[in-house]
Amino acid sequence: MKIEHVAMYVNELERARDFFITYFGAESNAGYHNQNTGLRSCFLSFREGARLELMNRPSMEDLEKPYTRTGLIHLAFSVGSREKVEELTARLKKDGFEVLSGPRTTGDGYYESCIVGIEGNQIEITV
Repeated sequence: MKIEHVAMYVNELERARDFFITYFGAESNAGYHNQNTGLRSCFLSFREGARLELMNRPSMEDLEKPYTRTGLIHLAFSVGSREKVEELTARLKKDGFEVLSGPRTTGDGYYESCIVGIEGNQIEITV
């Protein structure tokens, strides 16, 4: 069994899609628009692992996203090496994204950093 995809509502679909394409090498499908409900979505595929579905619809609630809430907290991306963790973290920081932690080795042995990505969502970058 595997996780097929994770879905995320976003306010700005194209901006969110471009974020994952630019920084994480995602490839996007052409997208979908349901004329009846106003739902717009696109699927992002990565070289390996689960896909990410980005969705947008009229009249969404955009609540605060505290980092220690219950529920889904972050998306983690494996970039392949410590050097790539450091490079991508530095690039995101230079581009104005907040770095919450790292790069560092965690108590459970992961080499990672955590950033606040698109629309306040936490992204973990790991080996």
